[in-house]
Amino acid sequence: MRFFKRNKTKLDEDSMKYGVALITKNDPKSAISEQYRTIRTNLKFSFMKDNFKILAVMSALPSEGKSTVSANLAVSWAEQGRKTLLIDADLRRPTVHQTFKVSNKYGISNIITSSASSVNISEMIDKTDNDYLDILTSGPIPPNPAELLESERFARLLEFLKEKYDFIILDAPPVDTVTDGQIVAAKADGVALVVPQRIARKDAVLQAVRLLNKVDANILGVIMNRFTTGETGGDYYGGYYGGYYGVNEEKE
Repeated sequence: MRFFKRNKTKLDEDSMKYGVALITKNDPKSAISEQYRTIRTNLKFSFMKDNFKILAVMSALPSEGKSTVSANLAVSWAEQGRKTLLIDADLRRPTVHQTFKVSNKYGISNIITSSASSVNISEMIDKTDNDYLDILTSGPIPPNPAELLESERFARLLEFLKEKYDFIILDAPPVDTVTDGQIVAAKADGVALVVPQRIARKDAVLQAVRLLNKVDANILGVIMNRFTTGETGGDYYGGYYGGYYGVNEEKE
């Protein structure tokens, strides 16, 4: 059960330095990849029913797996032939550029802070080896992430991108640590909260739900990750035997 022994700060640093594991790309026939497809199917019906396009994937606290989930969901969605965009909206601790091995020189922070009257957004978007999956990185870490995410320019950027893509996933900041998470959640059509089995703090998860409810975020469900199973032995990068279920009944 290796992941119970690893320091969460070390996990966070590793993700920022090396990116996260793309099991849906590297081992698409695995049971874990199949669970991502199951989550994708559940999300697909929710989004098609209400004509949603933007999903924010977030966790209560850092190092709980939200970047791994968002990246693998993006790959899974794109493999269906849906034009998908993965946006790194975690401006304080970005990982998407490392995961997909692209530059982070230009991204969201450049677009929002640009003094130009117009910005060629297509030049900021990176292609991947999947024709249906594009990446928009965070850009250089700004001194004022919350202000940028709350800006009208970011809201207009999302509206523009909704016209270009079938599905947009926001790798969003943790909810409990900074206000950034609430800001991003309020701009998404729906929110999926990543909760690691056994190591998640119940009070932190409940606090995350309360904070999301305060901004009227549309909490679609919880993605349980890091399950301990006989097949994976509880391996940190293999333990995504996810459950996806509604939590709307817990709204206060």
